[in-house]
Amino acid sequence: MRIHGRVVAIAACFGVFLLLYFWGGNAADDPLLKEVGEDSGEDGEEDGESSPSPSEFGGNEAEKFAEKERWGSVHAHSKADSNVARALTKRTRDEDLMHLAVVACGNRLDETLTMIKSALLFSLKKIKFHIFSEDSLAPQFEERLSLWPHSVRVRFQFSVYPISFSVGNAEEWKKLFKPCAAQRLFLPVILKDVDSLLYVDTDVLFLRPMDDIWGFLKSFNETQLAAMAPEHEVPKIGWYSRFARHPFYGVTGVNSGVMLMNLTKIRSALFKNSMISSGLSWGDLLHPLYQKYKSHITWGDQDLLNIIFHDNPECLFIFPCQWNYRPDHCMYGSNCRGAEEEGVSILHGNRGVYHDDKQPAFKVIYDAIHDFPFEDNMFQSLFYPVQSRFLDTVNTLCGRIPQVFLKQIEKTMRIAFERRVVRHARPRN
Repeated sequence: MRIHGRVVAIAACFGVFLLLYFWGGNAADDPLLKEVGEDSGEDGEEDGESSPSPSEFGGNEAEKFAEKERWGSVHAHSKADSNVARALTKRTRDEDLMHLAVVACGNRLDETLTMIKSALLFSLKKIKFHIFSEDSLAPQFEERLSLWPHSVRVRFQFSVYPISFSVGNAEEWKKLFKPCAAQRLFLPVILKDVDSLLYVDTDVLFLRPMDDIWGFLKSFNETQLAAMAPEHEVPKIGWYSRFARHPFYGVTGVNSGVMLMNLTKIRSALFKNSMISSGLSWGDLLHPLYQKYKSHITWGDQDLLNIIFHDNPECLFIFPCQWNYRPDHCMYGSNCRGAEEEGVSILHGNRGVYHDDKQPAFKVIYDAIHDFPFEDNMFQSLFYPVQSRFLDTVNTLCGRIPQVFLKQIEKTMRIAFERRVVRHARPRN
């Protein structure tokens, strides 16, 4: 009864919130998705001057902007000055772009698109998606993404890459743990022009702006070059602390389903290891490390990352469990205090929980984002259905703590609403 009462209280608060939103005017015709895009400083009219490329949406905004600036000041500046301005503009735009990588093989098309959708729904800056997939999936990604509304397409770019491994036996790497999962190990080597990157598994959902986890890059010290969350919060029930037959990071190991990386620092570092005393570069380390431990690892590439950061703990930044919230955080009792206090920031539905009925609290969130029509009102068509359906999960292991799942997404909606009120209150020029 107390659990049900908490859900009803949350729903009542949301009802008041929803009334305020509609009272603010034109809510049904002004979906928050567009407002987030407007607040990120995008020039919608400029982006609409030409159709985006089907394989890399938004890729020419910087060039168009620089060209406009050049022609607008042709009588005041030399051609050299214009080239400098264009280069500076492009660099500024590149710095404002967030990079997200994902690896999709087999039947992961829909799940990957839902992850991408969740990132776009809440984020403020533009995102460049780096999608690594099997050849058969590549045209499907391009086709499906090209069908999304223009108001969404101008907020991201994407590139699709084939699965490739620079060292060792490609088929052996491809079958490590899950199909193609080992590809993430090679991202620093492949994406040579990318400075920083967020990697996520296909079964990840953003419940707040990606900008917020991207901000952890500024928290890295001089030696830190990657960030992950602990594999578990309680050592006595953690997998690594009980069963691992290889070195792992810290007390409980780390989970690689959400991994933030400064690729520039990774490429320039030499990593201590148990094989060569002088240290090895990232690209030179992967294959000999796998050869040494392949008969002792269970979770594939994640185990290799744990070994690397066991030997180089000063290189890893640890972010709290709410940034990689998994069924293990609630199915054995609630053990992620950060999520209890702040709500889930990133939901990680491993164990296939989005596609079965074992943990319906996770499935409710996934289904709501998957089914949400981009240009619908987010309050009516996304958040309200999540709240309503959550009532059916309160007697399940994870559903009994509804505030963990609903608190952050409600906060995200409220902040977006407040931005809308402030913007509409500004005097029009």
